[in-house]
Order: sequence, then structure tokens, then C-alpha cells
Amino acid sequence: MTDSLRVGIAGAGSIALGTAALLADRQHDPMLWSPSGAGTEDLEAGVTAEGALELKFTPRIAASAEALVAQNDVLLIALPAYGHKAVMDAVAPHIRSGQHVIVSSHASMGALYLMRLLDRRGVAAHITAWGTTVVTGRRQQGPVVRVNTVRSRVDLCTVPDTRSDCALAVCQRLFGDRFQPRAGLLAISLSNLNPQNHLGIALGNITRMERGEVWSQGQNVTPKVGRLLEKLDLERLAIAETLGLSVKTIFEHFHLSFHVPVASISQMNQQMHAQGNGGTGPATADSRYVTEDVPYGLQLTAVLGRLVDRPAILHEAGIALFSAMYDRDFAAENDLLSVLELERYNLGDLQQAARTGLLC
Repeated sequence: MTDSLRVGIAGAGSIALGTAALLADRQHDPMLWSPSGAGTEDLEAGVTAEGALELKFTPRIAASAEALVAQNDVLLIALPAYGHKAVMDAVAPHIRSGQHVIVSSHASMGALYLMRLLDRRGVAAHITAWGTTVVTGRRQQGPVVRVNTVRSRVDLCTVPDTRSDCALAVCQRLFGDRFQPRAGLLAISLSNLNPQNHLGIALGNITRMERGEVWSQGQNVTPKVGRLLEKLDLERLAIAETLGLSVKTIFEHFHLSFHVPVASISQMNQQMHAQGNGGTGPATADSRYVTEDVPYGLQLTAVLGRLVDRPAILHEAGIALFSAMYDRDFAAENDLLSVLELERYNLGDLQQAARTGLLC
């Protein structure tokens, strides 16, 4: 096998294109599959990456989930969490034993669902869960993606954990030495800071989102919004501590992701804005900051908090507030948690499944 790996990416949005750009920049061979077909319509002639990555590349395009799996060494799921179950249902019948699947980023114990599907077929693949994405950015008009940053550190784990060393080597081969192994899926679930951070940012800027304004996200993490993010982080850290898990703090997250010195969260975001990588906030209320992160991120943290008797009061309040504002029951929209029925299991069952990938 040459140094180049063929990587099939399920998704064609901002993170999928940014990740494909990073792979191409590192001399790998990405393929993109849009489940709806719409996301890849204008990509045949090539994709231009700008910002933290500057290149033009021509990804292969898959016509089906079967083609995506068959024609690649590694699969990477890179689309909003509300699309994960449907994509897992589509690719699972075609995954072969020994194939490596990466979930970028992992949400709502989705690796357990995919492992269940594969186990029913007798397929022994390994699934790596990332605590966040390897890039941040926004897809622009046409076949253009602006990559805001390439993260210097990404938490990961692999199920079954007996394949951890092999999976880490594959991730390093693809994306470089930027990965921090964590102890199982519960640690990874509590390593994803995007839901809690997006909760505070969206609450503090919801009218900007509704009006479709163009606004700097970093600049608008003001002292009070920043303080809310810090308090949300304390709830997540308390749950992790009760579980005996080591996870990064919000301060480490912004430092390692956006390369700014450690200070208050507001000050770090102001520095990001000054450096030009603070990002642009959502220009619509129909944003994944709410429609993905509330049901698939905040809800899992709330469930884990109740399970270990460390209730995440601010997380629970955020779910209730957004449900009221959007007139939706976000807690009921999580199709992964619904099918896994975590409430049927005790903490010991979940801790074992977090290592093996199988919820028995």
C-alpha cells in the first residue's frame, strides 16, 4: 500500500469539504458522498479551499453509499448529528470486516448504534469517535470552503478498544500527530464542547441569527456570554469527574483549537476575532447550533448528569428554553438515543459498552 489512502466521506457540507481539503493537502485521496445528492452537484470540476488551507483539489464523487464503502480504505462520517442514523443505516450493509470508520464528530453514542448494526451481520470493523472535528469552517457560495482553523488537538477513542493503537496510527497517517486518546465513548461524549459553547453563543445572539445578520462570533462572546460558557463547562467537568474520566477544559479547547493564549473565555474569543479566526456566527435561526447541538449534544449531557446524580441544570435549562423558542420538543428529536434506549441500562453497562462498542 502506498502512503496515500482512499477516504470516503459521508457528507458534503462545511466540515466534509474542509476535511477533504486537509486530506488532499496531505496527499490522500478523498471521495465525497451527499446522501441527498444535492451537496456534490457542483463539485466535479474541483473544490477551492481558502483560509487556513489554500488549495484547489478534485475529490472523487460517490453515487451511492455502497460505492462510498466499496471504493475506499477508510470511511469518515462528517455531517450534522441529525443525519448520522440515516447514514449509518445506509453504509452498514456494505462495511467489511477490518474497515476503519471515523465519526467526525461523535454524537449521542452513535458508535454503539453502528456497532450494533455491524454485529448483527457478523462484521468486525473498528469505529473511531472524535470528540470534535479536525477543521472548522464554512462552505461558501459554489464549490468553495473557507477553513477557519485546523485543530492542533482532537480527542478520540476506538471501539472495540483492542483496536485503539491501530486506529490511532491510521488517524495520524491521515491527519498528522494531533490526536489525544481518551478512555472510551463516555469520555469522548464529554469531550465535545461544541454543544455547550453553541448553547451560550446562540442564546446570547438569537436575534442576530433570526434577522440574518452578518456578525463576528468571536467578538460577540462578550464577558457575560463567556461567563455562561465557563459555568456550562463546570457542569460537564463535574459529570466527567464523577465518572473518573479525564477531559479537556473549555480553556484548553480554545487554546488548542484556535491557538490563542489562555485567559477568560471572552478574552480568548476577542483575541480570536483580532487574529481574524473568530468565525462568522449563524445567519439563520435554522442553525445546527440549535437543531443539532440541542437534541444531540445537550440532551446526552443531561442524560449522563442524571445518571450519575450530577444534574446539568444549565444544560437542562438550555434545552427547555430553546424548545420554547422554537416550539419544538428537542429532547424527543434524538433518534439515536431513542433507538439505543439508554434508560434501560445501568452505569456499569454503559461503561463496558464505551470500551467494547456493544451495549448488551
